[in-house]
Amino acid sequence: MQGRGQGQRQAYDRGTTIFSPDGRLYQVEYAREAVKQGSASIGVRTVDGVVLLVDARNPSLLLERESIEKLHKADDHIGIASAGHVADGRRIIDFARQRAQLNRLQYEEPIGVEILTKQICDEMHEYTQVGRGRPFGVALIIGGIENDQPRLYETDPSGTPREWAALAIGAGRNEIQAFLEDHYSDQLSLEAGIDVAFRALASVKDEPQSPEDVGIATIDVESKQYRELPDDEIREHLDSLDLPDDGSHDEREG
Repeated sequence: MQGRGQGQRQAYDRGTTIFSPDGRLYQVEYAREAVKQGSASIGVRTVDGVVLLVDARNPSLLLERESIEKLHKADDHIGIASAGHVADGRRIIDFARQRAQLNRLQYEEPIGVEILTKQICDEMHEYTQVGRGRPFGVALIIGGIENDQPRLYETDPSGTPREWAALAIGAGRNEIQAFLEDHYSDQLSLEAGIDVAFRALASVKDEPQSPEDVGIATIDVESKQYRELPDDEIREHLDSLDLPDDGSHDEREG
């Protein structure tokens, strides 16, 4: 009986666009599992803007740090953090940038964060209902400023958009989300939002953190400009939070 059930499931596994008898698309669920294997990304909406923080720990001393693609500028006022398959993420990021540029050319105004999110989701959803491809194995956090208000959205491989006050995607999502639920406030400043995102990531990391291990981008309400923080500013935040760094870790081991 067990073998028969497995055989039936495998039949639905092979069909990207075929629902199982219990209403599931297995390929979409597998794509979600691929997202869980990716390193964590965190988004926090504050009164002053949006914070995007990514776990960008370099797996090898021989790997160039700049080749780790987790943070992306989609437009001057919109940033995106990803988790999952890097190549799938790059394909969607390119799509997002093209749509943002097209909107400026056609309407002579920046694209809305919600509109861009839904266009991205439409593109991702198409690959769950056609036989020529597979679902994208990537999730995105899309943050930006729209009508002088910070907005923060999530997309998943099914093509579903959700708006959040704070969220995490990738490895350790449930634990990070629980931390955010306990420590988030809708009155956070941009600086406080960075600190909360740092602490949320630290809550699931056994290793100490250093500026080289994370990437941070902000889009503030006043300037409406995407900005990635340099290492010295990241170091200042780490020092102010009194989180262990690589130096203290080496000292303990020695």
